[in-house]
Amino acid sequence: MRIPKKPVSFCLFLFYPELSASSLFPRFRSPGKRKGFHTTGGYQLHASYSMEKGHETAVRGDQSAHFAPMGSTDGGKKPCVWSSPQGGCKIDIRKQIFCNRSLNMKNIVAVGFDMDYTLAQYKPETFESLAYDGTIRKLVYDLGYPRELLNWSFDWTYMVRGLVLDKKRGNILKMDRHKYVKVAYHGFKELSKEDKVNTYGNTLVRDSFDEPDYIIIDTLFALAEAYMFAQLVDFKDKNSGNFPESVDYAVMYKDVRAAVDLCHRDGTLKQMVANDPQRYINEDTSIVPMLRMLRDSGRATFLVTNSLWDYTNIVMNFLCESRTVDGSRKCNFNWLKYFDVVITGSAKPSFFHDGNRANLFEVDLESGMLHNTDNGSPTAQVGSSSPAPTLSLNGQKKGCKVFQGGSVGHLHKLLSIESSSQVLYVGDHIYGDILRSKKVLGWRTMLVVPELEREVELLWELRDTRKQLQLLRNERDMIEDKIHHLKWSLKSVDNLHRSEVALLRYDDISAEEKQKLSSEYYALEFRRDQVRFIHQQSQRECHQMFHKIWGQLMKTGYQNSRFAHQVERFACLYASQVSNLSLYSPDKYYRPSEDYMPHEFDILPL
Repeated sequence: MRIPKKPVSFCLFLFYPELSASSLFPRFRSPGKRKGFHTTGGYQLHASYSMEKGHETAVRGDQSAHFAPMGSTDGGKKPCVWSSPQGGCKIDIRKQIFCNRSLNMKNIVAVGFDMDYTLAQYKPETFESLAYDGTIRKLVYDLGYPRELLNWSFDWTYMVRGLVLDKKRGNILKMDRHKYVKVAYHGFKELSKEDKVNTYGNTLVRDSFDEPDYIIIDTLFALAEAYMFAQLVDFKDKNSGNFPESVDYAVMYKDVRAAVDLCHRDGTLKQMVANDPQRYINEDTSIVPMLRMLRDSGRATFLVTNSLWDYTNIVMNFLCESRTVDGSRKCNFNWLKYFDVVITGSAKPSFFHDGNRANLFEVDLESGMLHNTDNGSPTAQVGSSSPAPTLSLNGQKKGCKVFQGGSVGHLHKLLSIESSSQVLYVGDHIYGDILRSKKVLGWRTMLVVPELEREVELLWELRDTRKQLQLLRNERDMIEDKIHHLKWSLKSVDNLHRSEVALLRYDDISAEEKQKLSSEYYALEFRRDQVRFIHQQSQRECHQMFHKIWGQLMKTGYQNSRFAHQVERFACLYASQVSNLSLYSPDKYYRPSEDYMPHEFDILPL
């Protein structure tokens, strides 16, 4: 008995109105039709999409105890650190430290920090826009790009970390932990499922999605250049006559990187920040209490940054002393009392290679001049009978030495580190800070993920919705199993019909029973399509609560995103801010939650 082909109606709520997405997910709003991307006067190219203010504070209903304001007391003026009388209480989930691998802080003798985007959290709406504008000017005035670019604007909410740029094709990709591309855009145009599969799914050998053909956006600073790359792709597609044939997508990305480097080399960006750090850097009053608590617990603290001494001193003065260059409280060196060693101009990630033979220079704090050292010890001048000079730290009882360059070997000697596992390093860059320090050295690592604060809040707010999504997924799977079983039964009946031996048995099946089986089959197909549609729509809307284009940072569908996979692999700990350390005991034993294999989820203990 053959099953005739029968179209399934897409009026899915006709017979099952109780399954509508709005009834199951009252929090969801049906997203409006996304506008395209266009040029306006002067070929201004920008995305019509932007993150609405409503999404910045989305689904803030009744606040749970998980979101009690545990980060500070006295109206947010004084940090509520663990060592204070008010400390040691329940921590807001947004301020928690999450653990991938067990870490006993009692075994840590030195805690190190990166500066940019770790201790110093830059404001994307001002700092990233500053970097974007500077890069545009370099492209136009130094690299000869069309002047129309000067009219472009930057949407700092559009790109997210963890994306991959396909330099050859001009595509921006988001993939899961297995490197399957789930979301793909060409410039600002979304690729169809067919184009996505044909480009990235129909290959005999899985693409590694690594350099030189691909670039991973794993730092917040790279978001501006990723957005600019998407703009240039769209601009080239619409104005191909403005570009020489030799300038393809890969060349454009190379030029963007060159323009970014020019902005760094001429000091434009850092001079603007130095003039008004409060405009570009978030103040965090918990940093000093955190550093003081770590030092009082007997641990050494150190700073390793790629920034040079002059800029480092300005930023750290602002963070630790609220001092600025032009303010009433002038910059000084008092913040150095919170560190044992400071290494500037470290050239990470090469700094982490023990075979690195870079020279280590001591920095004169007043003049910024560099002095030769012998593994950190000052060396005497040739032809001088006087002993090797020592650099004054303005009367500090225990002087923190400031260096430039060198390698991790120098740092270990300066701090008398016996085992690399005794060091905890906190940074924001998966590749430059975390991967190298963990994979090459075996340091313990903590990754700072500022986006995590909003992500965990939304996860908590959407917990009931996520349960409903899982129930829908389970129902879809159950219906599909029933369809497969019924189809198998109908196929067996058809085989009986063609068998002369079993002819009598087939005749025993009445036409009414055959019709009943067919009707049941079609009803199940209809139900399956209905549940699948609601599930897909609801899941899409759930992801859009996190970001309208790229969805949840740590997920791609039901799989961990590639970014989440890297966090899991290389970060022992991760948190939204470096100062979250101040909310925990300096001797805490961090333990991960229990890992479960897929076969264990249905039999989890109550």
